[in-house]
Amino acid sequence: MTEYRPDDASVDHALKLASRTIQSILDEVGKEVIGQEKVRRRLLMALIVEGHVLLEGVPGLAKTLSIKTLAKTIRAKFQRIQFTPDLLPADLIGTEVYRPQTQTFEVRRGPVFANLILADEINRAPAKVQSALLETMQEKQVTIGESTLSVPDPFLVLATQNPIEQEGTYPLPEAQIDRFLMKVKVDYPSPAEEKEMLDTVTAQDSLRLHASAVASLEEIARIKALTNHIYVDDRVRQYIINLVSATRRPKDYRLSIEPLIELGASPRASIALFLCARAEALLCGERYVVPQMIKDVAPDVLRHRIMLTYEAEAQGLDADDLVQLVLQGVEVP
Repeated sequence: MTEYRPDDASVDHALKLASRTIQSILDEVGKEVIGQEKVRRRLLMALIVEGHVLLEGVPGLAKTLSIKTLAKTIRAKFQRIQFTPDLLPADLIGTEVYRPQTQTFEVRRGPVFANLILADEINRAPAKVQSALLETMQEKQVTIGESTLSVPDPFLVLATQNPIEQEGTYPLPEAQIDRFLMKVKVDYPSPAEEKEMLDTVTAQDSLRLHASAVASLEEIARIKALTNHIYVDDRVRQYIINLVSATRRPKDYRLSIEPLIELGASPRASIALFLCARAEALLCGERYVVPQMIKDVAPDVLRHRIMLTYEAEAQGLDADDLVQLVLQGVEVP
């Protein structure tokens, strides 16, 4: 366990600098992305933790713009891949091209060789393509012919899917969805935010605010290293374990939701909660994790890792409802 040394002035100073950099990135992204503060924070959190994110929301909610602008602010290479039913794995990872002049094969790298990958409408591609991407997410490398190539560092996949239009889609299996650190739901903007959008559209180009680079990948790497200095008390760690365990064995925590859950969260959920809670502390400028931080990130970490029974669906319940019941039922340290 990381030793907590509150007198370590150098770490405290580094955390203050990191907090300023984080706020600068969030503010800069906010120049082009109006509203969606939670989405901005979750994307930056995933970047710090190096975990992949599944964004779910109807079209037109600035999912693509958020990711593209984030890449711009940290000088990262960005690639957008539109997933379609006719996409092939080679279109994603690359392939070997024969050169008649030299009678040799040359590796041509695909669009996955970037820092931030936007997998747009990931559920529109067939299983082979989804598996190729998810394997790259897990291994952070691809094999093309006899060559094994590493993807750039950091490597972050931000996949989107439309929750309402399911015709002609290939839903991701639960085992593959589990590889995403978080599943973030993107909501509609507030009326005030939508009015600000209209004001931006009607403003002259010279008056519009455009995001610019305020950090580098090297700074992001240093910020990531600082998460190891975020203190997590043993009672807080046990709270994480209890939350995840309550989705598997609700009776142990006096929760009457067992008939509603077919399969609870995997051990990846405990790790993801731990990592995200430390990143949330960093985003808040704190050096330690409190239970409220865990409760804040728990819905995004757990909602895609819980399988519901038919009884739950018949009652009109979704995974978010069950996560809230777990959060209410498990004792907070």
